[in-house]
Amino acid sequence: MRNYFDSLRSFLRPDTGNIARLESSISSLSNNLEQVKISNGKMLSKMNLLLYSDEIRKDIRKSEFKVYSQWGDDGIINYLINYLDIQKKEFIEFGVESYWEANTRFLLVNDNWRGLIIDGSERNIEAVKQEDISWQFDLTAVCSFVNAENINDTISKYGFTGDIGLLHIDIDGNDYWVWKAIQVVQPIIVILEYNSVFGVTNPWTIPYNPKFNRTEAHFSNLYFGTSILSAYDLASTKGYDFIGCNSNGNNAYFVRRDKLKGLRPLNPEEGYVLSKFSESRDAEGRLTYIRNENRLKAISGLEVFNTRSGRMERVG
Repeated sequence: MRNYFDSLRSFLRPDTGNIARLESSISSLSNNLEQVKISNGKMLSKMNLLLYSDEIRKDIRKSEFKVYSQWGDDGIINYLINYLDIQKKEFIEFGVESYWEANTRFLLVNDNWRGLIIDGSERNIEAVKQEDISWQFDLTAVCSFVNAENINDTISKYGFTGDIGLLHIDIDGNDYWVWKAIQVVQPIIVILEYNSVFGVTNPWTIPYNPKFNRTEAHFSNLYFGTSILSAYDLASTKGYDFIGCNSNGNNAYFVRRDKLKGLRPLNPEEGYVLSKFSESRDAEGRLTYIRNENRLKAISGLEVFNTRSGRMERVG
């Protein structure tokens, strides 16, 4: 019995050598799992191009797969960048948080594109800079709370100008106003987060506030961003065609009209997807799980800007 307890004490006693070996094993396992994810993504990418391209050109959702993206956007992006004629292989993504769950990470590590990522949290950007991807790839990570006034200077400051491959805007707020303001780059692909709670026929976006914070604006977390119709109108004035949304109903895809190459342009009714996720909260911050039209009722009476009339109105 004494030998048993001696062995147990030895096992429980801190041993820096054992801890180091354990950390090394965990790191190795994590790297192996990541390589498996990337390999699966490569395989699915080839299948999309070789077997399903005709179907995908009619409905981009058929290309979806997930490696690093929150939903199936890795597949859509990978198909588009391989199908379209893109010379300048550069991307910009806003609102990346720690960049582990992001729509351009697979583009970075699989296709070796040059990238600029921006987030308003210094902690998030510092975490990215500590990762191996910061020296393994041509990635610039910047801490900035972007708005319509600073976005062009922020982009051009880090050497991104003119034609680029892809721009992804996901800032849970002034998405419409920031894209409207961008002039220094002309992306071939634009991914814009939209608020499906606003519906398909309302030309709405939040009123512009350079310091907009989604949770502070309304506790429900449902009052943010732009409707698909307002995004569609803005895209059209900038020379882009709408080609569809992801299956989860939060990202809309636009391709510059001179680069469309057989992709089918859609109107908002054809391409709109109502989101299925339920992220609404009550005044105490607890999830309420309300769905469908009940989400719009939760923000009834709040002000929105009608992008067609140019006037303020209220949700109702």
